[in-house]
Amino acid sequence: MMLKAQKIEFVNKLKKEVKGYKTVGIMSLDSVPDLLVQRIRNKLKPDVKFVVMRKSLATRVFDSDPRLSGLNNHTDRNFVILLSNKDPTELNKVITENKMKLSAKPNQISPNDIIIESGETAIAPGQAVTDLKSAGIDVQIQKGKVVISKSKVLVKKGDKITTSVSKALKMLEIMPFETGTKLKAVVNENILFSEAALRIDSQFVASEIASNFAQANALALQIGFVTKYNASSFIRNAYLSALGLGLEAKIYEPEIAEQLIAKAVLEAVGLNKLVKNDA
Repeated sequence: MMLKAQKIEFVNKLKKEVKGYKTVGIMSLDSVPDLLVQRIRNKLKPDVKFVVMRKSLATRVFDSDPRLSGLNNHTDRNFVILLSNKDPTELNKVITENKMKLSAKPNQISPNDIIIESGETAIAPGQAVTDLKSAGIDVQIQKGKVVISKSKVLVKKGDKITTSVSKALKMLEIMPFETGTKLKAVVNENILFSEAALRIDSQFVASEIASNFAQANALALQIGFVTKYNASSFIRNAYLSALGLGLEAKIYEPEIAEQLIAKAVLEAVGLNKLVKNDA
């Protein structure tokens, strides 16, 4: 625990340090395992500096710089300050893509169907067999190894995980839960990026452009508005309409002559059958 003089020195040092970084962000640590934080930290080295401190001290740092004061509205109970010169969306992408699988605990609600696959396990025979059977798993001993005899949905999505099932899943090394974290807010230069804004990366923008283009193009086709992107569609539709009109009106043009002749042959065959039947 730092003494008062140490806290003052620490805060004053950080006030000067943040001015040397373009990007200052807040990453949530609520319910985030230390191992995951360390993994993210290693991924971001050496481009990002992590600073863990109390909210009261962080508030003093943020209040000392007008561009950072907005971050005070985004601090959680547990958080870490990130100092970097990286683009905020790139930073957030690395953080959100790093997730960790977690074992199930008794009374947790299953996020998905938990399926047990049939086959040989690495579990040694003994008490484990009894524990697996008590969880509702069909097991046998074959050649000295524990074998799951048939696949089954052990826990359905939304159901509560019992103590026996939790124990069995750990033995089978099945981790049905996943955890991660994200940036709550970031200041880059003088712009504050909220959590929602940070989700707008290059992939999101490309997807939105493609979706909006498709909708605009469909509307243009519907109202007959010609652009360089839909001109070929209008020409093709006009061509097909002209062919249809030519066939209907029996206009003898080179491109539909064969179809008109084929139509005439069919009509002649039909007429011939009618004449024979009348005779």
